[in-house]
Formats: sequence, C-alpha cells, structure tokens
Amino acid sequence: MKGKHFYSNLIEIHDIYLNLSELKLSDEERAHLMTLVEANIHVTVINTTLSELSEEDKKLFLKNLIANEHDKIWQHLKEKASGIEEKINNSLKELKKELLKDIEESKKG
Repeated sequence: MKGKHFYSNLIEIHDIYLNLSELKLSDEERAHLMTLVEANIHVTVINTTLSELSEEDKKLFLKNLIANEHDKIWQHLKEKASGIEEKINNSLKELKKELLKDIEESKKG
C-alpha cells in the first residue's frame, strides 16, 4: 500500500495483487485498480472506526489521522472504542473476500 497507515499491520493485500496480475490488463489499468483497492480499504477502515466514536472522539481521531500520529491514534481508539481492532479486522476481511470474489468473476467473464 502506498504510504503507511495506522492500520497497515491489519491487512495483507498480496493475494489481491497476485490475482490482479492474472488478469489481462495493461500496467496502467492494473495500477489504477490497485489504487481503487487501496482507497476502498482506507474508506472501510475509516468508516468502521468513525462508527465507533462519539462526535468529540471523531474530531480527535481525525486530527491524529491527518497528523499521521499512529501511536496516538491507537491509544485513543483503544480508550474510546472497545474491540476496535477486531472490528476493523472483520470489516477488512469482508472487503478482501468481496474484492477477491470480484476478481475471480472477472477472470471468468
């Protein structure tokens, strides 16, 4: 993934890269699809996280996110959002499963 995010340790996307490499795509198309995959991952994590926080806690989370303060983000989330790591993991697993399914379907069609 481009850049390191506070959740980078929670998702492995190598198999998505491998599956995309099996499609008959130009390098530009493949790079564009990976950009879309990474954007989907980011949106999924942010949505999952924000749904667990109060309005005030969302502001602090976003402030730390913009500042790229990974340690502060995790400290804040662990204090304010019970089981957040598991919830993020579950949402990422579901997204990854959907993405791989979509890639497999496109291989057939």
